[in-house]
Amino acid sequence: MNTRFLETFVILAQLRSFRATAQALHATPAAISLRIKSLEEELQTELIDRSAKEFRLTANAEYLLGHAKAVVDATRRLQSAARKDSAIRGRLRLGVIESVVHSWLAQYIREMNGHYPELEIDLAVDTSNALERRLRARELDLVIQVEGIDSSDIVSEALAIYPLHWIARKGLLDTRKEGLNQRLLQLPILTFGRGTAPQRALEEIVSKMANLAAVPLEQTRITCSPSVAAIVQLVKDGYGVAAIPSLFVSAFLDSGEFIELPVHPEPPAIIVSMCLHANAEMLVHAAANAARAACASYCAQVDARYIEALC
Repeated sequence: MNTRFLETFVILAQLRSFRATAQALHATPAAISLRIKSLEEELQTELIDRSAKEFRLTANAEYLLGHAKAVVDATRRLQSAARKDSAIRGRLRLGVIESVVHSWLAQYIREMNGHYPELEIDLAVDTSNALERRLRARELDLVIQVEGIDSSDIVSEALAIYPLHWIARKGLLDTRKEGLNQRLLQLPILTFGRGTAPQRALEEIVSKMANLAAVPLEQTRITCSPSVAAIVQLVKDGYGVAAIPSLFVSAFLDSGEFIELPVHPEPPAIIVSMCLHANAEMLVHAAANAARAACASYCAQVDARYIEALC
């Protein structure tokens, strides 16, 4: 539907004159009459009572006038929003998990600073559970966490997959000997913070491995830490085996200091998702677009064994 015809109808109803409406819209009375006839054909109803000597709307026109005004007002608001200064400015309250900090966060922040120099960023780094609570409470505008959020008020989008592997310092376990799983269970197993999706999945895997290897579950030790840096340092010190993305230790793997253990099953991959409120402001959507671009760009530069873009 041509909204200009609706606007003509609204102004005609206000001025109650084809000539006055033509002057207001810088058109001819004939052009105004043609617009109204076109609108009548599209709506399949008469708007002007042409049998009356004076200008008069039909009953249907009086009924439809309120709807027409609403559409015209909404169109004007849309046009006004589109004409606003395109500069993104204000404060973005961004929350990310540490897995993002150790991968593409720096690239993401650089892109936003370059594209939106007037945007201020308040950064929070926390677990997915904490970030979700803060987003729901509207303490954060945009969060990047493990898995999406099941809510009609929040939009979630998967950005990337981080495959997880069993990582150990070279020489900690002899992979040539039998019973690798059983020997692994005798060491501390390092993983992400307690209550996170990777930690819960690892608990189930360790339980199954212990059952198959006839190792009492109470003898297994899972050490949880929200700090990737702490986990990596503990692996480096030979404290135990970590179930983390190889991406975070790629330099150690390349140098031969760390190895990926051929232990099955492997922990399930981490799916990193972006979440924001459905009615988020324009600056939040701009930041979301930048996140997609930064994540995709980073993934294109990294070996696909370590990370895969989904956006």
